[in-house]
Amino acid sequence: MGSIEERARNFLGVLRHCQFLGMSVEQADEKGLLLKLPYDQRIVGNPVTGVIHGGAITTLMDTCCGISTVCFLPTFEICPTLDLRIDYMRPAKPNMDIFGYAECYRVTSTVIFTRGVAYQTSRDEPIAHVVGTFMRMGQPDSKGGISRAIDGGAA
Repeated sequence: MGSIEERARNFLGVLRHCQFLGMSVEQADEKGLLLKLPYDQRIVGNPVTGVIHGGAITTLMDTCCGISTVCFLPTFEICPTLDLRIDYMRPAKPNMDIFGYAECYRVTSTVIFTRGVAYQTSRDEPIAHVVGTFMRMGQPDSKGGISRAIDGGAA
């Protein structure tokens, strides 16, 4: 099995919509995950202000919280989003990348609880706060190519 950062990169690599958005793993360890959403004119929500659409930020944070489960769990498990709440604090500044940070703060046998922030220059100046819950459905069967790919084996 690869490092936590490798597992996070592998997971992000199988999510086609994240590839389209240009997301990348900046850091991943047992404490949490940091993703980057690069600024791109294609995801601007308001052409007058140049501000990135909130849907792209929601995607960033759902993905960040979801992949943070891979950072915490010892092996890949299927964990779909149960609930995601995002509180937008202010609009993002145009022409700047957005970072998403998430961590798992409680894990039960059925649910994983995550929290995080979206920001541009400092976590102390968040664009948004997020809390998410993810259902633990266990490991895919041994034929699951996606789990082998995420855990560092051949798909």
